Amino acid sequence: MSAVHTIDTPDEAARKAKESTLLSPRFYTTDYAAMDRIDVSGIRAEWDVMMAEYEGDNNHDHFQRTPEFAAEVAERFSQVSPELRAEFLDFLITSVTSEFSGCVLYNEIQKNVTNPDVKALMRFMARDESRHAGFINQSLKDFGLGLDLGGLKRTKAYTYFKPKYIFYATYLSEKIGYARYITIFRQLERNPDKRFHPIFKWFERWCNDEFRHGESFALIMRANPHLLRGGNVLWIRFFLLAVYATMYVRDHTRPMLKEAMGLDATDYDYKVFAITNEISKQVFPISLDIDAPAFRAGMDRLFALQQRMDAAKARGGVIGKIQQAGIAVLGFAAFAKLYLLPVKRHDLPQQVRVAPAW
Repeated sequence: MSAVHTIDTPDEAARKAKESTLLSPRFYTTDYAAMDRIDVSGIRAEWDVMMAEYEGDNNHDHFQRTPEFAAEVAERFSQVSPELRAEFLDFLITSVTSEFSGCVLYNEIQKNVTNPDVKALMRFMARDESRHAGFINQSLKDFGLGLDLGGLKRTKAYTYFKPKYIFYATYLSEKIGYARYITIFRQLERNPDKRFHPIFKWFERWCNDEFRHGESFALIMRANPHLLRGGNVLWIRFFLLAVYATMYVRDHTRPMLKEAMGLDATDYDYKVFAITNEISKQVFPISLDIDAPAFRAGMDRLFALQQRMDAAKARGGVIGKIQQAGIAVLGFAAFAKLYLLPVKRHDLPQQVRVAPAW
């Protein structure tokens, strides 16, 4: 059963966007001086090709609603159940917050550096993420739930991340975003009767932006190979698990969203993990063994603990807080057990960037 609560007012939508939980998207700040020192001269030819792609801006006309958009919303979405409506609105709010988080971070970096390579990249990426966030927010406005993005920027809590954490986490977030979007698009392309909202029609070209954004951070890491060696591999391992676990738990709290598309949440997640593993092997020296029974059992354990955490929060009071503390300890232990599982190791990352034809 869905653990998502109904969102009926703009204030409720704003509160959801401002949440700071393990599952909610965060806003970040970083060490701008360190970002300013990034040197991409070792991969200059690849970098210039990437910058030319950004300059070409082949998606400049993509994020514009067609005249039929609102009519399709009125026709199809009016038929969905209250539970599916709640999960879809939760998905839109989470997606806006995530996309706008990237926009804010990239814009702040480009304002605080003088390095022309970094400045140009961050300007292009902020442009793309702004389009994404604005486009999703238009769909929220259809329901009277549009977010005040300027207010969100001023009031949401920020988390400090070292540049290398930004590289690992954002690379994976963009690549898993690509895998998620293309998997949903292909499923609904085959089953158009299950496309209950028109926003899914935009996912194919949208995922190309996600793939390119990930490649930008891949180039930075390849230009600084120490980020892919030694003790940093432990951080890569951490972010791989954190990104996968967050997606798994979040998707399983919104099971009807996938069911309405004709997808099983577990099968969908592991397909996305498989795509992301294949892509990230082009950069990272390790990948998670997602088919290991212990890995799958551990992911289910995290979801079960999240369900217990939600129940404890709903209970409230002293007993609820005590329960939350105990469940948090169990969650840490479950995550640590997953972290210590054997991983798959690969040869040195290949100097290629290929999007699988999924």
